[in-house]
Amino acid sequence: MNPFSFVLLLLISTFFSISLSTTTFTFINKCHFTVWPAILPNAGHPPLSSAGFELPTAASRSLQSPPSWSGRLWARTGCVFHNSSNGSCATGETPPATLAEFSLAGGERNNIDFYDVSLVDGFNLAMVVEGGKGRCAATGCVVDLNQRCPAELRIGEGETAACRSACEAFRRPEYCCSGEFASPAACKPTAYSEVFKAACPKSYSYAFDYSTSTFTCADAGEFTVTFCPEGTPRYLK
Repeated sequence: MNPFSFVLLLLISTFFSISLSTTTFTFINKCHFTVWPAILPNAGHPPLSSAGFELPTAASRSLQSPPSWSGRLWARTGCVFHNSSNGSCATGETPPATLAEFSLAGGERNNIDFYDVSLVDGFNLAMVVEGGKGRCAATGCVVDLNQRCPAELRIGEGETAACRSACEAFRRPEYCCSGEFASPAACKPTAYSEVFKAACPKSYSYAFDYSTSTFTCADAGEFTVTFCPEGTPRYLK
């Protein structure tokens, strides 16, 4: 092979390694009970190698995502599975659930990852997202919001406790940012969303709460998602 061909091949190889780079998601469970992470790609994006799995206390597991992947992940609690497709969970099977949302970079010319932790669908577990080996800002909710949840939003107790959003609890457009309230100008924080925001200031508390809740990082390459980052139930701040 002549020198020119070798250099060209090296450049092509480097280009594709950058353009087709993957992102590693590492899940860590610091809760004092087993959780079952769930992963849902957004429309038009492929599923990861697992849509959900069991994660015992103090365990971790990593998965790879393709370039430009977009989706959400969360933890379920109190699950009983009879087989891989037949089972139920006390929390996280439906809202309320604490969500981590990602829209990953598409390659060399689109190298910005977007991520957030959302309480728009309610709260079931504390969660922290960290990226890029500490290069990217951490976000999430480290407070046990179940302990601060208004009585009218609270469901379950103990390890199966969760806190509904006002939208899910009352189905009113001013809480759901729907109908005549479907714009940032019309949909404002409510007394309920402010409880969430006061406890977890970096997390989405209602649909248009993006100014302090959406985070970006250039080519993070990896994200760590920690459930109950300071342990439960002893992590109140």
